[in-house]
Amino acid sequence: MSLPPLVEPAAELTVDEVRRYSRHLIIPDVGMDGQKRLKNAKVLCVGAGGLGSPALMYLAAAGVGTLGIVEFDEV
Repeated sequence: MSLPPLVEPAAELTVDEVRRYSRHLIIPDVGMDGQKRLKNAKVLCVGAGGLGSPALMYLAAAGVGTLGIVEFDEV
């Protein structure tokens, strides 16, 4: 069963982005279209503590375009 995409792909990846995400691009389930969708995606992370911090780091490394952070403690 295939679900419809939640995010439309971004226009194009730059040459630097293609180099950076080259390992993602060769994965059949991700590819160029999937990486463009990640670039256009928006994620809000509530909590930047022990679990939120590494999650945000991995989301940024994966190429998520916009990250929002909500943290109630002083960091």
